[in-house]
Amino acid sequence: MPRTRLRRLPERQVDDRLALDSLLDEALVAHVGVVVEGQPVVLPTAFARDGDRLLLHGSTGSGWMRSAAAGAPACVTVTLLDGLVVARSAFESSMRYRSAVIFGVLDRLPSEERDRALELLTDKLLPGRRGELRASTRSEQRRTMVLSMPLACWSLKVSDGWPEDSEEDRAGPAWAGLVPLRLAADPPVAAPDLEAEVPLPASVEAFVAGRNLPGPHPDPGS
Repeated sequence: MPRTRLRRLPERQVDDRLALDSLLDEALVAHVGVVVEGQPVVLPTAFARDGDRLLLHGSTGSGWMRSAAAGAPACVTVTLLDGLVVARSAFESSMRYRSAVIFGVLDRLPSEERDRALELLTDKLLPGRRGELRASTRSEQRRTMVLSMPLACWSLKVSDGWPEDSEEDRAGPAWAGLVPLRLAADPPVAAPDLEAEVPLPASVEAFVAGRNLPGPHPDPGS
């Protein structure tokens, strides 16, 4: 589709659906763009991938969610910053990143699909957390809207290279290389009103441990 083809640096376009799924499963925040009462808005939100669709949730009182549920065209973007590319010139300095753009229309999920979708959204942030919590009340369910968008029209751009300095700059004294970046987790902090005997849940412990694993060393051949 012309709308999803890259015109700027087309060599960075990736058409592999597995690469898209990997990005969506790793990232925690998406940005949703939609027009509300004639004004474009872009808002950050938690999300989850459910097979061939994205799931988003929020308050039934949310203006942008009501507009999206009414059929307004929407755009969802997800980006992970993997590193800073430090070149020998400001012009060639850049970033390593993975960025997806998904176009489509968001549909409101019926009530019979909502509970499972909310479980997926909860476990996306903290895998296993839903099983540690009480069931949602009917009041909470009535006040929560879940939207879905098919993964049918999308574009994925990946920048994973090294500095592309000129021969003249490479002969100069400036350092060049890569600063890898990743999302890490600090030690969990208990709520002020938490009873002292309540232990740290397995979901939080596993999340922190997973986020603090050493990252992969950059591939010098990439």
